[in-house]
Amino acid sequence: MKRRVLLAALLLAAATAFAQDAGRDSALIAAAERGDTAAVRQLLKEGASLLARDSDGRTALVAAAYGNQVAAARLLLEAGASPNVRDTIGRTAFMVAAVYGHTEILRLTLKHGADVRTLNQYGGTALIPASHYGHVEVVRELLKTPIDINHVNRFGWTALIEAVILGDGGARHTAIVRLLVEHGADVNRTDRDGITPLAHARQRGYRDIVRILEAAGAR
Repeated sequence: MKRRVLLAALLLAAATAFAQDAGRDSALIAAAERGDTAAVRQLLKEGASLLARDSDGRTALVAAAYGNQVAAARLLLEAGASPNVRDTIGRTAFMVAAVYGHTEILRLTLKHGADVRTLNQYGGTALIPASHYGHVEVVRELLKTPIDINHVNRFGWTALIEAVILGDGGARHTAIVRLLVEHGADVNRTDRDGITPLAHARQRGYRDIVRILEAAGAR
């Protein structure tokens, strides 16, 4: 009888401790997402896990990246959070920063070991969605790294092709095309249908982009 009582007490204590840990972990993720650095710092002191995930597979760092919470992201990275842990759709904090144009968080993740070879759910490097969405400063930062400028994603598109066919031909996408060309993007690499970036640009009437590509020897 005493053994049963002791076992029950141990199980209750373990369940209570588990619930407390889970509560701290959830609170850390929520605090990171809203940028509450005081709460992040306190929860880390209390033992909240940097590897804990929410229902979307987001760690506290990934949540901070989505929320563009730079100070919280810095705290978490300095505490040892990995910039290479993925959420349920395959995005790391580094990839989130590239997709949403969060330049400071991108710089922080690179400083703390972000893997520029990371691919997203479409098989693309961070440079491809950054070019697609017109994040000029993110593209500029990524081009300082050894990222593969001519990587082809599952759609058969490079960063240059995405900047043309998914961009709007305006100032931001024109600047990105210029940066990609200046850093050695293959201006004649075609998509799966054999269409070049120049042909796409001409079809869409993107005159400034056409001039940049023609000057670089595009056909």
